[in-house]
Amino acid sequence: MRCRHAMPFGATVQGEKGASFALWAPAARQVRLRHADAPAGGWHETPAGQQPSDGWWHCHVPSARAGTRYQWLVDGAAVPDPASRSNPDGPHGASEVVDPLAHDWRHVQHGRPWNEVVLYELHLGTFTPQGTFTAAIERLPYLRELGFTAIELMPVATFSGAWGWGYDGVLPFAPHPAYGTPEDFKRLIDAAHGLGLMVVLDVVYNHFGPDGNYLGLYAPQFLSTTHHSPWGHAINFDDAQARPVREFFIHNALYWIEEYRLDGLRLDAVHTIIDDSKVHVLQELSQRVRAAAGPRHVHLVLENEHKQGERLTATPLPGRFDGQWNDDFHHALRVLLTGEATSYYHDYRDQPLAYLARSLSHGYVFAHVDRKDPPSMARTESEAQPLGAMVNFIGNHDQVGNRAFGERLGQLIGPQALETALLLSLLTPAIPLVFMGDEFAASTPFLYFANWQGELAEAVRTGRQRDFNHAAQEGAAHGWSAPPDPCDVCSMHSSRLDWAQAESPSGHARRALVRSALAARARWIAPRHAQLLPRGHVAQLVGDAGMLARWLYRDGQELVLRANLGEVALVAAPEALAGVDDAHAAVVFSHGWPPTPGRRASAPPSSPGAAWPAWSGLWSLQERRA
Repeated sequence: MRCRHAMPFGATVQGEKGASFALWAPAARQVRLRHADAPAGGWHETPAGQQPSDGWWHCHVPSARAGTRYQWLVDGAAVPDPASRSNPDGPHGASEVVDPLAHDWRHVQHGRPWNEVVLYELHLGTFTPQGTFTAAIERLPYLRELGFTAIELMPVATFSGAWGWGYDGVLPFAPHPAYGTPEDFKRLIDAAHGLGLMVVLDVVYNHFGPDGNYLGLYAPQFLSTTHHSPWGHAINFDDAQARPVREFFIHNALYWIEEYRLDGLRLDAVHTIIDDSKVHVLQELSQRVRAAAGPRHVHLVLENEHKQGERLTATPLPGRFDGQWNDDFHHALRVLLTGEATSYYHDYRDQPLAYLARSLSHGYVFAHVDRKDPPSMARTESEAQPLGAMVNFIGNHDQVGNRAFGERLGQLIGPQALETALLLSLLTPAIPLVFMGDEFAASTPFLYFANWQGELAEAVRTGRQRDFNHAAQEGAAHGWSAPPDPCDVCSMHSSRLDWAQAESPSGHARRALVRSALAARARWIAPRHAQLLPRGHVAQLVGDAGMLARWLYRDGQELVLRANLGEVALVAAPEALAGVDDAHAAVVFSHGWPPTPGRRASAPPSSPGAAWPAWSGLWSLQERRA
């Protein structure tokens, strides 16, 4: 099977007829294409013709083939193709013609339904010692064996410098050359499909990086003159000249889905995308991706601080999104377990256990409010959201990497507390996400790192030191007197996973826990996803650290969780367990809960007077009782 996404931008191979090239450059006065058949070959120039008044420039090169290097000469300035499929020397170098039909896909996968999704987030550059697409292939069987069904890749679009997180990409169609070639990326996806794994890609449609973006020279219309974002002028999605801009990003989404056979996209920080059009660009993107995917299971996930549950759907619908990262779950849990209450954690400081319970029953804790506002449950209470659209986690690249020293939650709390927290993220109706290494109790940090140079590097260093100066004392435990320099390559090297830890006794124990939990999820929870009621779920507090959650299904069943998130055993009052029918329940999963002598293996222990052990959880499935 061979796949190509047809798009109006960039280079299109036309077999023996060469290749055609298209550039939207409405501010350009003269455009030529400089091209060479080999990286060290002689350069030739071909003039580009402009269509009247629409800003498009086109040319055809009969000698162009896959591997041909080229650059646009816009009013004399050499720039890469913004829709380049490959830029082997980075965004300041020449682009390379790619023939997408050269890759013959070995595995035809139609994906897996949303209820089966278990996400494993990874950064290509630090997931393996080599930091490449090819090296990541070797780890795929390991992830499948543990029970993960999808890998979620942090952005791979080409950015400036050899290493970084990827959220400052400037060539969104070209895989970052340090990770490998487009063909290497396709082989990674193909190998994942051969193992029954999905591949979801993080994409950034809210800004371009600060280095290597040349669009301002010839297409300033890419930036809005009326809207602003944290990075300056927002992307222009809604003025009179916005249609080519919208098409650029929508085609990028279609390109990854069709040409690379990806199984989904996670859209970064969509709350910074401003669009006053009648049809919001996110709605249009979803509609067109759904149409292009056809019968395939393709999943669209948002990061959205504005919450906006109206963008979510319990079943795949054009214009809607399958899931959204649920920061409320993470923040409430972290405050509860660590006591941290600074920055954006301050909203959860007064009653974190209650907020955690609400996130399990309603999805979100708060409706969207300015984080600077003081917490007020009565004022900011969120309505119930589709729980199956929530994506829950105890850590991700942001929540680990945006700390001064990149500590994982496991470096801040004890192992018993960490295991209970991890299980809480894996065994609810929400979709789980695990950050790379947490499945084997990795102790390596995940720092912020970026290969910036010159004034930009100095500005980033100064900003990080200013923002995290208060954390210098915390770093003493790591041997650091100040937050690590993000532009020092050692920050990237320190963030690479140490796979020897996965084979240590603690690594084996954590992996066994994750494996058994995901097996329980696949047997008991995932198949019931479509039966989940849209609302009516409850989670009540038991004592100072206990919680009883009940998730309701249309067939009259309910999933019951008893959790003790404290260091001391507790005994639930009989009225707290009203409606819990242990005699006719099946155990879904048990952690830290000792077996009751003589009880049936398929039934939980008798509830009246039974102590809930410290840092324990007991999941059971029963008929719903009044």
